[in-house]
Amino acid sequence: MPTSPLASLFGRSPFTAPQQHMRVVTECAQHVTPLIDALCAEDQAKLEHHAKEIFRLEEEADKVKHDIRKHLPRSLFMPVDRRDLLEVLHAQDSIADTAQDIAGILLERDMTPHDEFVEPLKALVAACVGVVDQGLAAIEMLDELVEVGFRGRTADRVDELLDGVNTAEDHTDELGMQLARALFQREDDLKPVTVMLWYRQIEWIGDLADHAEKVANRLRLIIAR
Repeated sequence: MPTSPLASLFGRSPFTAPQQHMRVVTECAQHVTPLIDALCAEDQAKLEHHAKEIFRLEEEADKVKHDIRKHLPRSLFMPVDRRDLLEVLHAQDSIADTAQDIAGILLERDMTPHDEFVEPLKALVAACVGVVDQGLAAIEMLDELVEVGFRGRTADRVDELLDGVNTAEDHTDELGMQLARALFQREDDLKPVTVMLWYRQIEWIGDLADHAEKVANRLRLIIAR
């Protein structure tokens, strides 16, 4: 039976395969930005293109995730617990799943936002995808962190990145609440189901940042051990 390319990665670093997964997950989340841009511009062709890319990348992330789980050793010759890596993987996977949820509902229903929602909506998306990008930047440094024994300037730099993820996620909460308030101010002019679905979308967009923060928090626990 041929060996999966991921099967040999864990001997070099316990983080190499999860890093590969996070790269796919981040690319998936990044398509939410042009997806929302297309929605606001009422460009259905571009919306469908980016939705399909999100579906494709979510499926790719699932394949990488299953391959990692299949080949992750029961014991690692590294100061990293197997369960910790699996929890990082789960949090990362939730980012791609959420991006798929966002895209799926936009394909099923016309949800073109009112003009006053456009800028705060784009600001929320940009901030939340930015938190995912920061999460990727942090996990990309973990190989170097392993090499220095989780100490020194590299550890301080990673800790700063993780602090940045937490701070940025707090900002997305504020943006999400502002957009929700704007939505509720117009709820008398909208169909109840439209209000409900937009509120759900605001939650899902915010969840991109929330799941990225969970990745950061799990990494912080790994480093602290």
